[in-house]
Amino acid sequence: MYNSIHQFEPLLPQVKADELEIKAARIVQSALRLTSVAHPTARAAVRELVRSINSYYSNRIEGQGTHPANIEKALNQDFSQQPGIAKLQRIALAHIEAEKALEERVDAGESAFSSRFLIAAHQALYSKLSETDRTTEDGHVVMPGMLRQETVKVGEHFPPAAESLPRFLARMDEVYEKPMAWEKSLIAIACLHHRAAWVHPFFDGNGRATRLQTHCALWPLSGGLWSPSRGLARSQQNYYARLINADAPRRGDLDGRGNLTAAGLTEWVNFFLGVCEDQVNFMTRMLDLDGMKLRIEALITFRAAHDKEIRAEAILPLHHVFAAGPVTRAEFAQLTGLGERTARSLLSRLLATRLLSSDMPLGPVRFGLPLDALQFLLPELYPEASQQIIDGDDMDALAIGG
Repeated sequence: MYNSIHQFEPLLPQVKADELEIKAARIVQSALRLTSVAHPTARAAVRELVRSINSYYSNRIEGQGTHPANIEKALNQDFSQQPGIAKLQRIALAHIEAEKALEERVDAGESAFSSRFLIAAHQALYSKLSETDRTTEDGHVVMPGMLRQETVKVGEHFPPAAESLPRFLARMDEVYEKPMAWEKSLIAIACLHHRAAWVHPFFDGNGRATRLQTHCALWPLSGGLWSPSRGLARSQQNYYARLINADAPRRGDLDGRGNLTAAGLTEWVNFFLGVCEDQVNFMTRMLDLDGMKLRIEALITFRAAHDKEIRAEAILPLHHVFAAGPVTRAEFAQLTGLGERTARSLLSRLLATRLLSSDMPLGPVRFGLPLDALQFLLPELYPEASQQIIDGDDMDALAIGG
């Protein structure tokens, strides 16, 4: 039984630390460049989409994923008549709302690296669910933000004794809350993710809370344009395997100076950095202005062949609002080069299909990212969004086993 803080040392890499920093620095440089692409309103649309993606993938990792179309319906307060699907919708919506609230705390200056923030993440998520929705299959009611009072076993791992949790969390704060350059911070985020999961401070919901904390710790760097949850879910077997390997005891005299394996921790950090690098590079390709223009052209060409109200003249103004930001409706019509009546009809259709959005009936229009256009605009970002729901069943929940 773990009850002394020396038992989960080291908390930072002792093996190949220089190599990890070089890799982390490369990611930081790419991530910072990404935060300036496109117009802020287009980035805001991507950010909203990424929140839904994070909810989908984080819940999917826990075996409670719901179809992206059902998440979108939940965002519009449209819940299924099937109790099981409606519950998954509520869990997904709670994750999105919690993530947004936590991001606001980071924007206000709060550190996402602390155990206080981890507890706040758990609180933010589960406080948005009814007691029924936060009751586990074995009848345990998850209490928002409450440290566990029980001894638990996670696979082959026995996390620290309940009474020692405050000491372990305090030690994590000593190490991870220190000011660091971004390349070191990125490594610390990876280590914090593992050690928080290893400590397992809550009876249930540790994975979700840890991923929320990780997302928020990365928030100032990512700008919400990418998050590791997508990559972790898509490499779920490796994700769990690397976490478990880093749980192991020291492998011998050459394996660091702590109780746990330093090599295993380095392997986990390297894996995590690889996931981050993949996500940053992928989103950089997706948001490239020239690439987006080609994908808008492909989307409109396809739509025009199947919808007489969509015209090729939409390509240029759509790309303009992606790159340069909102325009008035008159300006959009002018950019099409069409006559007033035809341009107005095209604009109405683009708003109806949500390729454009507006906050007011006659207000400026901005770039939109509806789910049914993602296979063209952001291919492979969220491929599950293009899958159909058959006979009202939630395919994703059925496939995972709920």
